Amino acid sequence: MKKVNYNYAFVFYDVNEKRVQKVFKICKKYLTHFQYSVFRGEMTPSKLIQMKTELNKIINKEEDFICIIKLMNDNVFGEEILGKRESNAEDLIL
Repeated sequence: MKKVNYNYAFVFYDVNEKRVQKVFKICKKYLTHFQYSVFRGEMTPSKLIQMKTELNKIINKEEDFICIIKLMNDNVFGEEILGKRESNAEDLIL
Protein backbone atom coordinates (compact mmCIF):
# COMPACT_ATOMS: atom_id res chain seq x y z
CA MET A 1 0.00 0.00 0.00
CA LYS A 2 1.35 3.40 -1.00
CA LYS A 3 1.93 5.92 1.81
CA VAL A 4 -0.04 9.12 1.30
CA ASN A 5 1.45 12.53 2.06
CA TYR A 6 -1.08 15.15 3.10
CA ASN A 7 -0.39 18.84 2.65
CA TYR A 8 -3.25 20.54 4.53
CA ALA A 9 -4.99 19.79 7.82
CA PHE A 10 -7.95 20.78 9.96
CA VAL A 11 -7.79 20.07 13.69
CA PHE A 12 -10.70 20.36 16.04
CA TYR A 13 -10.89 19.26 19.64
CA ASP A 14 -12.97 18.92 22.78
CA VAL A 15 -10.68 18.42 25.76
CA ASN A 16 -10.90 18.80 29.52
CA GLU A 17 -10.55 22.41 30.73
CA LYS A 18 -7.29 21.51 32.46
CA ARG A 19 -5.68 20.78 29.09
CA VAL A 20 -7.38 23.28 26.77
CA GLN A 21 -4.57 25.86 26.88
CA LYS A 22 -1.87 23.23 26.32
CA VAL A 23 -3.70 21.78 23.29
CA PHE A 24 -4.33 25.30 21.97
CA LYS A 25 -0.62 26.23 22.23
CA ILE A 26 0.49 23.06 20.45
CA CYS A 27 -1.99 23.52 17.61
CA LYS A 28 -1.04 27.20 17.31
CA LYS A 29 2.62 26.17 16.72
CA TYR A 30 1.68 24.22 13.60
CA LEU A 31 -1.57 25.68 12.24
CA THR A 32 -3.63 28.87 12.04
CA HIS A 33 -6.35 29.42 14.63
CA PHE A 34 -9.66 29.40 12.75
CA GLN A 35 -12.46 29.40 15.34
CA TYR A 36 -12.65 28.40 19.02
CA SER A 37 -11.29 24.82 19.04
CA VAL A 38 -10.58 24.70 15.29
CA PHE A 39 -7.26 25.11 13.50
CA ARG A 40 -6.30 24.75 9.85
CA GLY A 41 -3.37 25.23 7.53
CA GLU A 42 -0.58 23.72 5.48
CA MET A 43 1.00 20.71 7.11
CA THR A 44 3.98 18.62 6.06
CA PRO A 45 4.04 14.93 7.01
CA SER A 46 6.91 15.50 9.46
CA LYS A 47 5.13 18.45 11.14
CA LEU A 48 1.98 16.32 11.43
CA ILE A 49 3.95 13.58 13.21
CA GLN A 50 5.53 16.15 15.56
CA MET A 51 2.17 17.73 16.39
CA LYS A 52 0.50 14.37 17.04
CA THR A 53 3.40 13.31 19.27
CA GLU A 54 3.07 16.48 21.36
CA LEU A 55 -0.72 16.18 21.60
CA ASN A 56 -0.56 12.52 22.61
CA LYS A 57 1.75 13.43 25.49
CA ILE A 58 -0.74 15.80 27.11
CA ILE A 59 -4.22 14.47 26.38
CA ASN A 60 -6.14 11.91 28.39
CA LYS A 61 -7.36 9.45 25.77
CA GLU A 62 -10.23 8.39 28.03
CA GLU A 63 -11.61 11.95 28.29
CA ASP A 64 -10.33 14.08 25.43
CA PHE A 65 -11.24 14.20 21.74
CA ILE A 66 -9.04 15.52 18.94
CA CYS A 67 -9.90 15.07 15.27
CA ILE A 68 -7.39 15.69 12.47
CA ILE A 69 -8.77 16.00 8.93
CA LYS A 70 -5.89 15.55 6.49
CA LEU A 71 -6.30 16.84 2.94
CA MET A 72 -4.33 16.17 -0.20
CA ASN A 73 -6.64 18.11 -2.51
CA ASP A 74 -10.31 19.04 -2.82
CA ASN A 75 -11.49 15.44 -3.26
CA VAL A 76 -9.26 13.25 -1.10
CA PHE A 77 -9.03 13.36 2.67
CA GLY A 78 -8.23 11.20 5.67
CA GLU A 79 -9.66 11.46 9.19
CA GLU A 80 -7.84 10.49 12.36
CA ILE A 81 -9.20 10.55 15.90
CA LEU A 82 -6.98 10.86 18.98
CA GLY A 83 -8.71 9.93 22.23
CA LYS A 84 -12.31 9.10 23.02
CA ARG A 85 -14.98 9.47 20.36
CA GLU A 86 -18.50 10.20 21.54
CA SER A 87 -20.93 7.35 20.84
CA ASN A 88 -23.55 9.74 19.43
CA ALA A 89 -21.11 11.42 17.02
CA GLU A 90 -21.92 11.27 13.32
CA ASP A 91 -19.42 10.23 10.67
CA LEU A 92 -18.21 12.91 8.30
CA ILE A 93 -19.37 12.18 4.77
CA LEU A 94 -18.14 14.23 1.83
